[in-house]
Amino acid sequence: MKILMIAPEPFFEPRGTPFSEYFRIKSLSRLGHEIDLVTYPIGEDKSVKGLKIFRCLKPPFVKSVKTGPSGSKIFLDFFLFFKAAWRLLRKRYDIIHTHEEANIMGAFFSKLTGTPHLYDMHSSLVQQMDNFQFTKSNFVTSVFRKIEKISLGNARSVIVICKSLFNYASKITDSGKLTIIENFIDETPKNLDKKKLKRYKTELNSEGKRVITYAGTLEAYQGIPLLLECMEILDDSFKLILIGGKPIQVERLKEEIDKRGLSKKVILLGSRDPSDIPYYLNISDVLVSPRILGTNIPLKIYSYLKSGVPLVATDLYTHTQTITDDIAILKKADAEDFARGIMEAVSVKGKKVSKSAIEFCAKNYSVERYDELVAKALSKVHNR
Repeated sequence: MKILMIAPEPFFEPRGTPFSEYFRIKSLSRLGHEIDLVTYPIGEDKSVKGLKIFRCLKPPFVKSVKTGPSGSKIFLDFFLFFKAAWRLLRKRYDIIHTHEEANIMGAFFSKLTGTPHLYDMHSSLVQQMDNFQFTKSNFVTSVFRKIEKISLGNARSVIVICKSLFNYASKITDSGKLTIIENFIDETPKNLDKKKLKRYKTELNSEGKRVITYAGTLEAYQGIPLLLECMEILDDSFKLILIGGKPIQVERLKEEIDKRGLSKKVILLGSRDPSDIPYYLNISDVLVSPRILGTNIPLKIYSYLKSGVPLVATDLYTHTQTITDDIAILKKADAEDFARGIMEAVSVKGKKVSKSAIEFCAKNYSVERYDELVAKALSKVHNR
């Protein structure tokens, strides 16, 4: 099939939704489909068989796009709309596949052209308003709630990325059109470069300390202050490595680390190439997900579970909808309890849960299973 995909994100950029879009595209390619991607004028081009990228115009004052709702996205979405409309005038498509807030574009274009709409729902727009504290206006929130309802009703098929979104969306539309596709695919190589791995170990942990690693964004909901509190509790045999974040976020966090007197216990690396992340995970003794807000499961959880390194995560629904005590160590979003979890992770318990996690992932998180679910979502597009 010929698919018009509309992605209102920087593509590609190493963060949640762009990762998800990239692996959707790769799956569609493996299934033999052609994808015309209309996206922002920011990001790295990716070469995938059957993929063509069409970028909208870029306002001169927009240099980057932060995670979540923003004024920059509103301006870019205006240009994105017309770029997508132009593609629909130039070519006939079998499916319009939209991500995030492009859902309303998909609903409009579907009505206009009769092309069936597949909505890839990575999060609730209404919940994003709250999580990112974008607005306190009840009117704005009600508008987004209406948009969400229209989009879910219009779409022939809807992909949701976790159980919490399935439960949310099924209250608004027919649950039969929903397909849960967890973002469990990554590009971790089967064999890591031994020289590179040794270099990273030497550079980051020449003292031979027990390494705790967090890799992800530095948004407030991720709970990074909780990790810093843990480092104030844990002794000097532990070292924390923080990977990710925009330059301004990294600078602010560095100031906080210095203020707490943790500069010798915390290494702040900033953003790193996605291909390097498996190396950082491999040299770790503990992986952490201290998220304190939201209901969607963090994308990094899947690579954490596959790594063979014990995971410590907050015992909130954002994690527990997928993770159990058998495959991770779940602790309260409290510094003392979370620090205890880190201590457990470097004990026999850590070895036990990491072994179970590897077995769980091998059984449930294969590429074949992912492609099967994508094909299932596509099949629903033409089944009324």
